[in-house]
Amino acid sequence: MTRKTTDVRPPAVAGMFYPADRSVLSRNCLSLLAQAEKNLKDRPTGKIFGIISPHAGYPYSGLTAAHGYTLLSEREFESVIVISPSHREYFDGVSVYPGDAYSTPLGEIEIDQDLRASILKKIAPQIMIESDLGHRMEHAVEVQLPFLQLKLREFKFLPLVMGDQKPDYCRVLGEAVAEVVKEKRVLVVASSDLSHYYDYDKANNLDQVCANRLKEDNVDGFLEDLEARRCEACGGGPIASCLIAGKKLGHTKVDILYHCNSGDSTGDKSAVVGYLSAIIS
Repeated sequence: MTRKTTDVRPPAVAGMFYPADRSVLSRNCLSLLAQAEKNLKDRPTGKIFGIISPHAGYPYSGLTAAHGYTLLSEREFESVIVISPSHREYFDGVSVYPGDAYSTPLGEIEIDQDLRASILKKIAPQIMIESDLGHRMEHAVEVQLPFLQLKLREFKFLPLVMGDQKPDYCRVLGEAVAEVVKEKRVLVVASSDLSHYYDYDKANNLDQVCANRLKEDNVDGFLEDLEARRCEACGGGPIASCLIAGKKLGHTKVDILYHCNSGDSTGDKSAVVGYLSAIIS
């Protein structure tokens, strides 16, 4: 993006979660996208409403994330909503970034101020706040952006960070997202990893519970499984909100594109983190 802005959220995890050098980052993402493209045997068809995407460092989850983003070829969206958990700050409700843009080594991405104003009108201030809480050092939004910049080129976006992922907030947020995007070409990205630090087999069993609920588009079952610890997802709230929004607009088909864990990339299977890529169409 070439737009000059006055309030830009700078990259917080460039050089840690992904390369800080623009050209290296671009080559890294393009390589992951090309590999994912080769992996996809049966490409889902239909209008894409949402992507469920992991948010670890690219050496661990970048290939998984690329499976969702490679499907954006030849598709156009005027805006992207990224919903993420807050890993470093707890606050009640959901925060929407109040500034003008986020930046990555690939450039600035303008905040969709019209979309921001619309969703703030839909959700009570007791639940949604306009604040940089959850945005300042959060990686779960940021790591999605280079893939989006390479695949969509020109778009605005709206980052939403859930400080509290209680089911009531998921429902309010999902219904509000559906209302504000129903007449627009907007992609919704739910940022989430799955189980954390179990051995390889235990992690796969837990993550399969998540995958089964997603394939069923069973939001209630998914939230119940999270509450009962039958599965784990640090961004369970963003996933549920995305599913709720999609269902309200008739997007009820969920395709699991790729599922693995950190043990597949590191070889250390003693304490792994699970990753999954899916689309809602």
